[in-house]
Amino acid sequence: MGEFVLLTGPSGCGKTTLCRCFNGLIPHFYGGKLEGEITVAGLNPSEHPIYEMARHVGMVFQNPENQLFALTVEKDVAFGLENLGLPRDEIRRRVDWSLKVTGIYDLKDRAPFELSGGQQQRVAIASVLAMQPEIIVLDEPTSFLDPLSAKNILETIYQLNKDLGITVILIEHRLDLAAKYANRVIVMKDGCIVLDEEPRKAFLDERIRLIGVGIPKVVRLYLLLKEDGVDMGKVPLSPEETSNLIREALNLDRG
Repeated sequence: MGEFVLLTGPSGCGKTTLCRCFNGLIPHFYGGKLEGEITVAGLNPSEHPIYEMARHVGMVFQNPENQLFALTVEKDVAFGLENLGLPRDEIRRRVDWSLKVTGIYDLKDRAPFELSGGQQQRVAIASVLAMQPEIIVLDEPTSFLDPLSAKNILETIYQLNKDLGITVILIEHRLDLAAKYANRVIVMKDGCIVLDEEPRKAFLDERIRLIGVGIPKVVRLYLLLKEDGVDMGKVPLSPEETSNLIREALNLDRG
């Protein structure tokens, strides 16, 4: 528990399908043939109703508008808690807490559809967080966001993982932005997991390039510099880390 898992792979490889199994949307909502078993928080989602799995697994969809429908942000965040039948005081406490943690408390009386894409995504995250799940699954939450908004959302998710110990499973193609937050990378192809490694090893694995996923630009730079004889010591996962490692490598060469 407490991991930050980056789940990636080519479009259509089964990432979203896998994540829908975690909270029981498959097989209880989406039909089809299910093979194998999944255990989440000690439970088999296929044997438990979706509302029960929602206590353990929260899911944030690619388009936040698919999760927002109430007249105000506050009511949207409270909706799931009301369906659990929690006492009013507990609902109020959780709603206020999740709005503050995600930095949108001042938006609580606003209509969700008046907000920016980044703000809407924070509302969706707050709605899930209020349920206090052990695991949060996010299906490409930055797809409709500009780079700055995407970075802010990923920072928020990372802080929740770090401060609260919530396990995060992030489906993401924007590896340049997401790589530095993960402590585990899983790559899928054709419905199968083909790679499961910590980031610095995963992005050097030949399989990730053969699949066509691509690697972060900073890892490409690391490989180019290595070919030219510049040893950075370890694989960088962010521009800031790259800058520091290059500076250290050049200072060592001069010394």
